[in-house]
Amino acid sequence: MKTLDLIRFFLMTLLITGVFTGMRAQTKFTGKEHINFNVSGTSTMHDWVMKSSLGDCTATFVLDDKGNLKDVTAMNLTVSSKVLKSGKGAMDKNAYKALKADKNPNITAVLKSAEVTTKDNKSYTVKSMIKLTIAGKTLDTELISQVKRINDNSFSVKGEKKISMKDYGMEPPSFMLGAVTTGNDVVLNFDLVLNQ
Repeated sequence: MKTLDLIRFFLMTLLITGVFTGMRAQTKFTGKEHINFNVSGTSTMHDWVMKSSLGDCTATFVLDDKGNLKDVTAMNLTVSSKVLKSGKGAMDKNAYKALKADKNPNITAVLKSAEVTTKDNKSYTVKSMIKLTIAGKTLDTELISQVKRINDNSFSVKGEKKISMKDYGMEPPSFMLGAVTTGNDVVLNFDLVLNQ
């Protein structure tokens, strides 16, 4: 009987230790101060880019006991459409109209699933499926990001995604009374630092 009680105690200790270890492994990171988000494209006159250094990102990483990234279980990125600036007021105004920014002020990305791979536990490739919302329309979108460990408390995250404006119900904007028209495809580019 004593042996059975000892085995039960041992199994319960292992279970409790495993649960608490798993809880400690889930670490939340946030990024607000070091976010660069760009939208770029082409037009009949020249290439263009709209930039923002304002945004909000939170992510939950699963780390092993050495701080190596094993999984990403949550991620939310929000960027206000109207903080994107090209340096040309007329272009910005038409872009905000295309983004339907008055009714849908934010571009957002929410993680659905992720797969992490690495060769050296310093740089990681994260292949994910996200819910990307632009101009009020949400689509499931595959996204590949490059994640690099900066130190024990920080990771850098970079990536880009080419999308079709028409897929999101957007009309590619035009300028100069329609003399300059933009291409349908744009590239979303992000570069941010997440801190614990």
